[in-house]
Amino acid sequence: MSPGGERGYGDASSRGDEGGYGDGGYGGTGQTRTRLPDRPGDVYGGARRGRGGSSRSTVTVVAVVVLLIAAIAFANRGGGGGGGDGSGSASNGSRSGDRAKSAPTTATGKRPVDTKTSGIPTGYAHDQQGAQSAATNYTVALASAEMFDTESRHTIVDTVYAPDVVAKLRSETDKAYTNKKFLAGIGLDEDGKAPSGQTFVSRVVPAGTKIGKLTDGDHLSVEVWYSSLFGLAGASSTNPVTESWYTTTYDLTWVGGDWKITDSRQKDGPVPVGADQKASTTDDMAKAVEEYGGFTYAR
Repeated sequence: MSPGGERGYGDASSRGDEGGYGDGGYGGTGQTRTRLPDRPGDVYGGARRGRGGSSRSTVTVVAVVVLLIAAIAFANRGGGGGGGDGSGSASNGSRSGDRAKSAPTTATGKRPVDTKTSGIPTGYAHDQQGAQSAATNYTVALASAEMFDTESRHTIVDTVYAPDVVAKLRSETDKAYTNKKFLAGIGLDEDGKAPSGQTFVSRVVPAGTKIGKLTDGDHLSVEVWYSSLFGLAGASSTNPVTESWYTTTYDLTWVGGDWKITDSRQKDGPVPVGADQKASTTDDMAKAVEEYGGFTYAR
């Protein structure tokens, strides 16, 4: 379960127009792996590591941010990339001669899906672009603060995972997101709520995707690279909001007329060099999370 394997992504703010994911976002098989961040409780898989020194523990949970615009300029330097076939997959050619082709960073021209299930974008095209769009939006859902609410968590799991793994994932995520030690370690109470006067931040912003292993037209893997924001914004917070970078690989299957997750794996990075910027105040961070909504992504 990756995008949640180590954190509990998402947006701590109010839901979007349709009651869910658009505003900050919600957010397989028994082998899905997730790990808890260095902090005592990074449930979701894409978000948060504690600061150096803390021990790492492994926990089974749903695996699942800031896009640095400047990185695009660097990615586009040098030879390869422009056109592409829109699939988002990179060439495996050798780098000994010409640079390996890079996946295009420009939009492919396909419109975002306009349907939602319980506030989560669904109804993707039965092709590689549709799979990449699904994996991206599912990452945002699984990384949301909504994962810390039982009803919302069940809705997310039921929506993004394949039917044959939903029951197992429900059980595993319930154990992870209600673990008292975990919740206390990230500064939340037993109900997954932030202390009075503090804002819980759990949000990711995808930076890119690519097609991984392609078994056939109905089964493939998609890698999603993203940045994650996780922590508590507030004057008395001992768990300030920090930024981390991860890549989660999803195994997707076409079932019931849509792409669904069957398994996922997460790894750190690629991590960019941090810019020389002054950290914002906790009040500014809380205000940003509450006022800036999220997106529906399309490859």
